[in-house]
Amino acid sequence: MKIISYHQLTTQEGGLQVQKGMNFGVKKNYSIVLMSTAKNAPYVDEVFDDGVIEYEGHDAPKSTDYNKKMVDQPAYTKTGRLTENGKFLKAVDDFKKFKRNAAKIQVYRKIKPGVWVDMGFYELMDGYQRNDGNRNVFKFLLKPIFDFDSDGEDFQDIVHDRQIPGDVQREVYERDNGQCTQCGSTENLHFDHIIPFSKGGSSKTASNIQLLCAKHNLKKGAKFV
Repeated sequence: MKIISYHQLTTQEGGLQVQKGMNFGVKKNYSIVLMSTAKNAPYVDEVFDDGVIEYEGHDAPKSTDYNKKMVDQPAYTKTGRLTENGKFLKAVDDFKKFKRNAAKIQVYRKIKPGVWVDMGFYELMDGYQRNDGNRNVFKFLLKPIFDFDSDGEDFQDIVHDRQIPGDVQREVYERDNGQCTQCGSTENLHFDHIIPFSKGGSSKTASNIQLLCAKHNLKKGAKFV
């Protein structure tokens, strides 16, 4: 997973200034979501051990008439148009009815102000409502897409790259001063398992994760550093 600045994110998306968390159909062939697993994040997003993301839908617009954290997340606006929640739900429904392929979603994960992780592409597989104790919220399941044969050690490693906890990512980024531990570069940084998951290394502890630039990440492969 590559670490990028917001400027790089914008450049990568052809100059699109992505501001909202949910952005359905903003690109010709895919949608974009921004997520965070920080404890103070406004929404509860989670990455499971198989790399699947459970992404929380978005609240009603801010209003003096209600506390948006106490009202159900809407699928429609007051004028009857689909909200971003509604657009995602419709894509799920059409997928389940074989009217379309699973919607392709580019995911970016915030680890600190101005610093993002390019999580890669996912498929929108499901959507449902859940009560959080105060109101009904939407949850969407995003399944990671991989561009190579899903066998072998390399596949295991890339799956577990996708589910390094957000607090571990933040700790590693701060500990390594936002630079490659091998050469000090601050460009093209990636999170790397010191002991690969396929060889028993953990994705859950910062002591087994380091920052490497693309050059040293590729050089290492699944070998020990």
